[in-house]
Amino acid sequence: MTSARSTLQVEGLETYFFTKAGVVKAVDGVSFAVGRGEVMGLVGESGCGKSVTGFSIMGLVDPPGRIVGGQVLFNGENLLTASEEHMRALRGSRIAMIFQDPMMTLNPVLRIDTQMIETIRAHERIDHASARQRARDALGQVGIPSPDERLRAYPHQFSGGMRQRVAIAIALLNKPDLIIADEPTTALDVTIQGQILYEAQKLCRELGMALIWITHDLAVVAGLADKICVMYAGKIVEQGLVDDVLDHPVHPYTVGLIGSVPSHNPRGQPLAQIPGMTPSLLNLPPGCAFRTRCSRASGICEQEPRLSEPRSGHKVRCFHPCLEGHA
Repeated sequence: MTSARSTLQVEGLETYFFTKAGVVKAVDGVSFAVGRGEVMGLVGESGCGKSVTGFSIMGLVDPPGRIVGGQVLFNGENLLTASEEHMRALRGSRIAMIFQDPMMTLNPVLRIDTQMIETIRAHERIDHASARQRARDALGQVGIPSPDERLRAYPHQFSGGMRQRVAIAIALLNKPDLIIADEPTTALDVTIQGQILYEAQKLCRELGMALIWITHDLAVVAGLADKICVMYAGKIVEQGLVDDVLDHPVHPYTVGLIGSVPSHNPRGQPLAQIPGMTPSLLNLPPGCAFRTRCSRASGICEQEPRLSEPRSGHKVRCFHPCLEGHA
């Protein structure tokens, strides 16, 4: 997808944390693009840099973290050079984020209507009654029953799933061009998760929003996303259309991730596992960070692999890709 058509284009993003123990390269040269009405899944295990990528796009990286390189082009504008005042104007209006914990979004001492109306009126001149009606409609959009009654409630009067729906409704209030969702359905039961995924996908199509869905759950991405980026140790190791990557993974890490899903294992057999542990980002091995856990690794893997494109639109960062499929 070309930059002219992309809502968001991330190029060579580098976000490092400068700690007393050393430099943690949490996001190390990440590049991807997301267009209008498109859903991109950003997948990987805990600590791989997924959430930091989202916070970097939003301009929410706090010390000792710092964005040290790259570009984040939002509708052609580089957010990394934007003023804090301009970023505040964009956040919540043109760009929104849904957090894993809804209480990061909701103020426990304010009623839901107060919080939603403030969110709208912070970004546009609109009367109270119109803002309240829009808030009510947003609650209905995410499947919250009795929205008038719910508007008058406080966050503690909602279940965890309902609170998360409210947080999603708040993100949708100003019909942003881009939403970054950081594992927002992890704590929800499967039925509620399915409803929210369906609503998110529908709203993307209807409103032309770009959506980045950050998760470790491949099943969620399979049913939601148009394309996928797989992260490992701060880098994207594989990216492409979701069906191409999940049906024909070429990076050994992606193959291992898919192989460790219970439904992919023969009944009665031990669960397939990727050997070893994710290396510390403070002490990464030279070259490919996955090589110490990889059965295909050889001497050349001590060098840094570059992204190649073994199949059209399907990129991989590996010297020994599994081009025969599930090898």
